[in-house]
Amino acid sequence: MYAQFFGLAHAPFSIAPDPRYLYMSERHREALAHLLYGVGGGGGFVLLTGEIGAGKTTVCRCFLERIPKRCNVAYIFNPKLTVEELLRTICEEFQVPIEHLGTGTATLKDHVDALNAFLLRMHSIGRNNVLIIDEAQNLSPDVLEQLRLLTNLETHERKLLQIILIGQPELRRMLRRPELEQLAQRVIARYHLRALDMKETAAYVRHRMGVAGLTTPLPFDRGALKRIHQLSRGVPRRINLLCDRALLGAFATSQARVDAAIVERAAHEVFDEEEPFDERPRGWWHALRAGRRGPWLPAAAALSAGLGLAGLGYAAWTLARQDAPPVAAAALPTPAAPAPAASTPP
Repeated sequence: MYAQFFGLAHAPFSIAPDPRYLYMSERHREALAHLLYGVGGGGGFVLLTGEIGAGKTTVCRCFLERIPKRCNVAYIFNPKLTVEELLRTICEEFQVPIEHLGTGTATLKDHVDALNAFLLRMHSIGRNNVLIIDEAQNLSPDVLEQLRLLTNLETHERKLLQIILIGQPELRRMLRRPELEQLAQRVIARYHLRALDMKETAAYVRHRMGVAGLTTPLPFDRGALKRIHQLSRGVPRRINLLCDRALLGAFATSQARVDAAIVERAAHEVFDEEEPFDERPRGWWHALRAGRRGPWLPAAAALSAGLGLAGLGYAAWTLARQDAPPVAAAALPTPAAPAPAASTPP
């Protein structure tokens, strides 16, 4: 919606994992190095944790692209499974056929025996086997214990199965439980993916805007970038949500620059929580309840018809705080003029 206004070819802050926008900070590269080390570490568990939206999936995707070709990979992204379902899913991912003698369904032993035979066969031809479990904080203690037992499958030289657990910080706390101590002792590499710092946040925003086609100075001023880092807490997914809404708000009111006030308003709209700022501008709904029906209301309503309800609150709020006459109802925002280079953040 705002891409043409800012001279962009694409929307830069979609939360979809578009590989074109891959940004690997130093922290992401360190996390990737731990995963790659774990694959060559002779088996056991590798642990990658991080807050929601910190970039764990980004690291995992990059890992899958760089994993050695000699590795077979099984990826499980819905770990709310019973022990039986887990073993069946692992066998399906590795394409291991299950042989069951007698009547009824295959037993746990049938699955473990078939998996062990497969792993030994792969080892004999020089192939490694990697099991990746995403959202691993949702695993039950019984399932975690079964995973530990799978790492007992080994030869004299090495474990036959490498298991990578990816999850939120709760996963680290889970593994501190006394009943999971044996599993915790088998973790050969672990990394907690922390949020981006201020410098990395600014670099992340510039990177995505550049990939989207920006050739003029960055529309976010210094204050806006600082506020983006504070309100997003350096979490990439929150940065995307916040920047997307801030650009939409600037577009809705024909502002070529995004300042801290626009970012604060955007945060109030996209984050379902109390943000840590006291002088937060009140939205158009508060203005209506207070009876302040200024001359901006008709223009805001007309503008919202073209921009959708998401833009209405933003346009009304900004117009309410300006003394200048409102944007004409029939007029559309004109493309932003390039901002002065001197105001570009470093």
